[in-house]
Order: sequence, then C-alpha cells, then structure tokens
Amino acid sequence: MDLPQIAKKLGLSDSKLVTRKAAELRRLSDLQFDCSAIGIGEVAKAVICLEIAATRLGVLFDRSCAVKLSGMSERAYIRSYNSLHNGLGVKVKLDVRELAIQFGCVRIIPFVRDGLKLYKERFLASLPASRRASADFTRPVFTAVAFYLCAKKHKLKVDKIKLIELCGTSESEFSSVSATMKDLCHDVFGVSKEKKDPREVKSNRDLLDVLPSKRKAEDGGYSSDDGPELSSYKKRKQMEKGDYENWKSTVLASNEKIKKKVAVGTR
Repeated sequence: MDLPQIAKKLGLSDSKLVTRKAAELRRLSDLQFDCSAIGIGEVAKAVICLEIAATRLGVLFDRSCAVKLSGMSERAYIRSYNSLHNGLGVKVKLDVRELAIQFGCVRIIPFVRDGLKLYKERFLASLPASRRASADFTRPVFTAVAFYLCAKKHKLKVDKIKLIELCGTSESEFSSVSATMKDLCHDVFGVSKEKKDPREVKSNRDLLDVLPSKRKAEDGGYSSDDGPELSSYKKRKQMEKGDYENWKSTVLASNEKIKKKVAVGTR
C-alpha cells in the first residue's frame, strides 16, 4: 500500500501538502536508521509519518483510525511514534488543552498553566544569572508532569504510563521532574499529608539544590540553622547535650564535696 492510498484511508487525500511532507519524512527515516530494527513495519512507518506531517501542518488527524491501520496496539503505536519522532529530530509538542480533553480533565487547565508559570519563575530565580538564559522549558515532559500532578491534586485519575509515552520521555526522567516540581511548588502541586519516598528526597537534592533556607525538613528539603523551627533530630541532640551538662555539673559538685570532707578529716 503506497502513501497516497494510506492517506486516503486516513481522510487526508485532500491535503496534498501533508502527503508530500510525509513522503519527505519517510525518505529521511530510511536514510537515518532502519525502522524494522525497532519494530516499525512499512505501513506503520507511513501512517506515523503522515501523523507527524499532519501535526506539524496543523491538520486534524484521526489517531484511533491510524492505530487500526498500523496493525499495532495503541501502546505499541505510541512507542513507535515517539521512537520515529525522536529519531527524525522532530520536537514533540504537548498542549495542555488537548491533554485535558484527551484525559477528560478540562477543569484543571487553568491550574496546570498557572502551576507551570510559577514553576518556571521559581526555577529561574534559583539559578545563577549566568545560567538563566540557557534554561529550556520547551520539552514536553514539563507540561506532562504539571498536568499529572494537578490531576492527582484534584483527585482525578490519569494514566501515567500513557502520559509518559505521549511526551516521549522515560519513567525516571518523569519522576525526577515530578520531584523538583513538588519541591519548588508544593503549594501548587503537592498533596497534603503526602508520604515522601526516601529515593525521591535524594533525587530532589541531587537534581536541584535551591533555597535551602526556605525548604522544610518534612518536605524532603533542608531546614535552616537560623530558622525558628528546629528539626526533631536537632531538638533531640540539644536535649541530650543539656542532660549531659546537668549530669556533668552534678558529678563535679559531688566530687568537690568529697574533696572538702577528705581535706577536713586529714587536719
């Protein structure tokens, strides 16, 4: 089945520009890597190239029909789409509104947008001036994580694995970005009484060591030595030190009395 026939089955036969762009992408993929090595057949490759072309040109595309035509499961199709997309060097773009419609979470759209804006501001404020210009928030993982955390905060179910596949990232990167977002914007993305995973806390510290004076120990951060609130560890240490000093003074006083009695007895 050639590209024009596949385009016709997908309802794209009227868009010659999409078909030409898809043909260009398919030739490019043939030159750059072997699609069969990553499990993408010729029909699936043509379908995916048509979707990439349609998305870039702003043409409506029926993914459910594409999945059926590719002969793959939806999950396998998304994985293949991301592999080909990344292999061709085409950036994935995630739109908050489209995600909200796809996952049925339209009411959280303003919270996701406001949360992303706040995260960018706080992240930039934590960086030295020399590094702020190079900060890149265009990667889709930031949008995906903000969407997931907002959905979780508002007690809405979202398929995390599907979201990871849509943004073309890995589970480890998704978790790392999630940790920094909750760390910097717990007021927006955090869940009250949320248990901290020790591995996540370590990830927070390794990934972004910022504003230690403003981070609380119970949030997986650092408490300030000069702050009004001390960690339970420091409190315990201070109490132990106080008990030791009291014991020490009592022992010294007792020894002094014994010495005086001995001195009087020898006269």
